[in-house]
Amino acid sequence: MRRLPFVYLNVATTADGKLAPVTRHFEPFSSRRDQDLLLELRARADAVMAGARTVDLMPVSMGPGAAKYRRLRLKNGLAEYNLRVVVSGSGTLDPRAAIFKTKFSPVIVLASGRASKRNLRRLAAVADDVKVFGAHHLDFVAALSWLREKWNVRRLLCEGGGEVNAGLFEAGVVNEVYHTLCPLIFGGRHAPTMVDGHGVERLDQATKLRVKSVKRIGDEFFLVYTVRRSARQARR
Repeated sequence: MRRLPFVYLNVATTADGKLAPVTRHFEPFSSRRDQDLLLELRARADAVMAGARTVDLMPVSMGPGAAKYRRLRLKNGLAEYNLRVVVSGSGTLDPRAAIFKTKFSPVIVLASGRASKRNLRRLAAVADDVKVFGAHHLDFVAALSWLREKWNVRRLLCEGGGEVNAGLFEAGVVNEVYHTLCPLIFGGRHAPTMVDGHGVERLDQATKLRVKSVKRIGDEFFLVYTVRRSARQARR
């Protein structure tokens, strides 16, 4: 039986479930309270993970934030700075991305066999570690098992985007979902959603959630779901 981290997702969407407009250009649209929640959730994680598109499009560091959150991490028995993990299945993550310019904690890149040797070499020159899991698609079970064994990642926070979230759900490794529902409508059939990917074909293939908590602050709803485990996932 493989030991995996506890995986929890954090996502803010519009009322129609979108992460960004159809242009896929993300601009923060949630409240200050939601931004605080993001840092509070990072303060509970050994590692924070995001997809290459998210890292490429925004000048993100994926760090713990201000000193009060670093103190909170220490109070929680964690290292002052979280490990940072970027998913880039094809290895096309820009080695000039802002995340590589901040050196407070290791940056790990996870790729699949689709990544060219050239792309892997470019990333290896700027990342602290680059690992390939899976032939055509990233094997999240193997990757998360490696993060647990090599880097002692017991709690992993994923901040999207929709393709990475889809891979995690398809692998059956998600434990909880923190979902902020914002009072906006974007529309657009090609706008990114909380979970993209190929999707399921039948109702019985859907991931089932249980509501753990609901809180309303202003016009936003803060929901926490637990993922109902299948018998196969429970044995993993």
